[in-house]
Amino acid sequence: MQREDIQIISRYSDLTEQAVDEALKANVYNDKIAWQKFLRLFFISLGVCFTVSGIVFFFAYNWENLHKFVKFGLTEGLLIVTVIIVLLPKINANFRNIILTAASVLVGVLFAVFGQIYQTGANAYDFFLAWTIFVTLWVIVSNFAPLWLLYIILINTTFILYSQQVANGWSMVFVCATLFIINAIVLVSAIFWGKKKIPNWFLNTVALASVSYPTIGIVVGIFNIDQTSFPFLVLITALAYTFGIWYGLKTKNAFYLSVIPFSLIIIVSAFIIKISDGGMIFLLVSLFIVLSITLTIKNLLDIQKKWTNER
Repeated sequence: MQREDIQIISRYSDLTEQAVDEALKANVYNDKIAWQKFLRLFFISLGVCFTVSGIVFFFAYNWENLHKFVKFGLTEGLLIVTVIIVLLPKINANFRNIILTAASVLVGVLFAVFGQIYQTGANAYDFFLAWTIFVTLWVIVSNFAPLWLLYIILINTTFILYSQQVANGWSMVFVCATLFIINAIVLVSAIFWGKKKIPNWFLNTVALASVSYPTIGIVVGIFNIDQTSFPFLVLITALAYTFGIWYGLKTKNAFYLSVIPFSLIIIVSAFIIKISDGGMIFLLVSLFIVLSITLTIKNLLDIQKKWTNER
């Protein structure tokens, strides 16, 4: 049972405030055991991250002094060890997923070592594309949010580098529009097909990326209005933002109600600078930003107070 379910039940029933608090404590709020589990996983993840970082910096610092077989042997040996640990039958599921995430990072290290030793001459996007392809199966099997986040970062990086190194004719607006569609599809899929399994921090991170791309693309399009992809980006952004505001109000999620207005403030500020001339324009834009942010915060506080009273 989630917070929204308890709010709906309390609204249409005769539950007392004490009963609602007990239900929230039992189903929503974290207790001592939950915090212990979180800290255990956090420190395990932190240790794995430091270990992988140490491996990367070890290669970076000692690169010239290592023989190529030593480079390959260390990287492949570490990768094999991590995969063997993942395959152990009695290992904890969360620990297995953390180790698998480390193995996915080591795949990138292995490709980097291979490219540096043999000087393949490949574009940077080839490296990230191969990295993305070879960890795809692990991402699907594990269904682990941090590994999915790494996978999404790899996809975005691959596409951006491809647009810069191969598809030189693509405009910045088109690239932003495509990345916006990709990340928005991931976000919507995560919301509607994995709501109970996917943590909020993952959804918020993908949502922030989804909002950043159209913001950048529209601002670029405002100052370069001749780009053909600009009207399409404005249209899909308007539809997506409308849906985001509706979803935020429906689910009582203040994140969407704050990040979308913030994006609109940036876009409108860029538009004001574009259509105006003179030194006073920056004062006008500054006043607009201060007033719009103040109004947004006030509305969020009012909405939050209304949601609190409905519990």
